Amino acid sequence: MKETKFDWKRTIRLNILVLKIVGLWPPGDEIYGYTFYTLYEILNVLFLQIGIIVFQTVNLFLNIDDLEVVTGTIFVLLMEMLAPIKSYTIIKNTGMLKQLMATINNDLFQPKNFQQRSLIQPNLKAWKKTVATFWFFTLGWLFFLMLCPFFDKTVNEYRLPFLAWYPYSVKASPQYELSYLHQFISVTTMSMVNVNIDSLIAALNMYIGAQFDILCDNLRNFYDNSRDSPTDVEEKLKKCINHHREILKFASYANKFYNWLIFEEFFVGGISIGLSMFQLTVVVPFSSEFHSFISYSTAISVQVFMYCWFGNEIEVKSSKLPYAIFESDWTNLPPKIKKELLIFLIRVQQPLKMSAFGLFYLSLETFVKILRTSWSYFALLRQINSPKN
Repeated sequence: MKETKFDWKRTIRLNILVLKIVGLWPPGDEIYGYTFYTLYEILNVLFLQIGIIVFQTVNLFLNIDDLEVVTGTIFVLLMEMLAPIKSYTIIKNTGMLKQLMATINNDLFQPKNFQQRSLIQPNLKAWKKTVATFWFFTLGWLFFLMLCPFFDKTVNEYRLPFLAWYPYSVKASPQYELSYLHQFISVTTMSMVNVNIDSLIAALNMYIGAQFDILCDNLRNFYDNSRDSPTDVEEKLKKCINHHREILKFASYANKFYNWLIFEEFFVGGISIGLSMFQLTVVVPFSSEFHSFISYSTAISVQVFMYCWFGNEIEVKSSKLPYAIFESDWTNLPPKIKKELLIFLIRVQQPLKMSAFGLFYLSLETFVKILRTSWSYFALLRQINSPKN
């Protein structure tokens, strides 16, 4: 019985579905063109994403001397600004992304046996658990923040979830209800954009790490002395070399896609975590706002961790290639194949590192540095806000 082909895209089918809903994944193999779907996405970005950002930014500048208003607005405004940037990046690179999705399912990237299918399962489970945690805290933040006026019984005071300026009075109906609805839909949409694009990028890195696991297993077992002829061994080695070349090509395209996004994410993430931690010190303990800030700071931490963890996994797994070669039965190979194997060994000595323009590597060390930077922002704000003697 022929073994069923492994579907890598099955893991991210929910992400693709949500991206379709928010207008960021045209149906089938299509890209953006003169279609109603393109019009839908333009309206989505202009009305739901850029609209709320403009209202919050105006309010920020009108209250630039008020530290509480500034810190209460900018920590979420910065993350919101990433949503249209990410949307534009997806729109610009839709063709390349769909090509990557097709590439990951080709025969070269398929696990060859049950052992290799088992080998990649920890990668898939780690991604699912991390993304589920990200979703949990993001939805928790949305729940507590959007219902703050109800929990704190300030609906009658016409309080909105987010500080924003509007060219009309929101202290009356139905302007208040319509503004509230606009904020709810806008921030929910931008959260879906951020979570699903970040999850997609993490999935691309997870795929690369899983491919190195498969390649390591192929290299350990590419030669069976009792069964393989020199011709068979040479053919298997060529497939391993080709597989490695295609992994690097896949990684290069993926890194090119998210270079700017990683750079911006790390910069904004560090500031947002620090500001949300500061907000925890100025709101009423255990209020709905307090819980929303806890959920928010945790969600952003998981978001940054997700990038760093799966990027770090690529470096770790790619560094195992030389050891996988030595673990094979290379001592009994013909001299010609030994020479080819040696050349390949030299090529794989340097592990693959994913980065943002070579400035920030996706590693656990970078994650720790971002947390330290966040703590520095928090400590500075605490010092500024502390009562003067």
